Amino acid sequence: MSSKPRPNLAIEFGFLGLLALLWGSSYLFIKVAVSEIPPITLIAVRVSIAAVFLLSVLQWRMKSLPQDSKTWRMLLVQSFFNSIGAWTILAWGQQHVDSGLASVLNSTSPIFVFFFTLLVTRHEASSGLKLFGACLGLFGVVLIVGVDALTGLGQQVLGQLAALTGAVHYACAAIYGKRFSQLTATAAAAGTMIWACLILVPASLILDQPWTLRASTRAVLAALILGLFCTGIALLIYFRLLKTLGSIGVASQAYLRAGVGVLLGTVILGEQITPVIGIGLITTILGVVAINLSKRSV
Repeated sequence: MSSKPRPNLAIEFGFLGLLALLWGSSYLFIKVAVSEIPPITLIAVRVSIAAVFLLSVLQWRMKSLPQDSKTWRMLLVQSFFNSIGAWTILAWGQQHVDSGLASVLNSTSPIFVFFFTLLVTRHEASSGLKLFGACLGLFGVVLIVGVDALTGLGQQVLGQLAALTGAVHYACAAIYGKRFSQLTATAAAAGTMIWACLILVPASLILDQPWTLRASTRAVLAALILGLFCTGIALLIYFRLLKTLGSIGVASQAYLRAGVGVLLGTVILGEQITPVIGIGLITTILGVVAINLSKRSV
């Protein structure tokens, strides 16, 4: 057990909600931008904007990037789990599976974190309350998305496996990211985005020839918001929460993302929240609270 003081849960829940808002709204901006910008190029633009922002924050705070090769190798692994591999496979999978089912499958990362922690890494305390919270949160997501979304299970298997694999990547990122406790959140976030740029920008230049694109102002603005807010600022919060709430705690925002989508639909599109969706929203929140109120060692 750690001797560190317990974090202020009110503050950390606020950051967790903000992270869910940033990552949950990213689907909206991706939908707008990807209609005119190919996926690999969009992701390359996303990570490049985030990298420039995070390096600027480092400079402003007069902090430096890691100097040793071991840490940079670890950051490459984290970058693969958190962005390069996860975003690429999810982008492919969402082309072959209904969005509702993809949302449910992609929300399973807290359950993967729980069992990886319990059976393999044991880097944090596992408890029945955490497992209950993980299952309750997933049930809430199903209610929000709609039980009908599950009728597609077993069809379009490769697409569903891709969505699940993306959730596994996020789970691995939440666990592996605990190794960067010696780094500031800004340095860890900047390091992962630098690796993502080094891999995705050349891939974009080769595959998409982005200089030939003629994207509208609307698509460009969506890409800018995606890179700055939904990636750069979101990663600062993500690495902070890894230190305060731990792996399954930060992964629990996956459940809140479904609620963010519903709330955005209500505010922007004038959609109605049905009683079942309302119950789902309450259930996901209770699941997240159960996960983060349980005994943990962070």
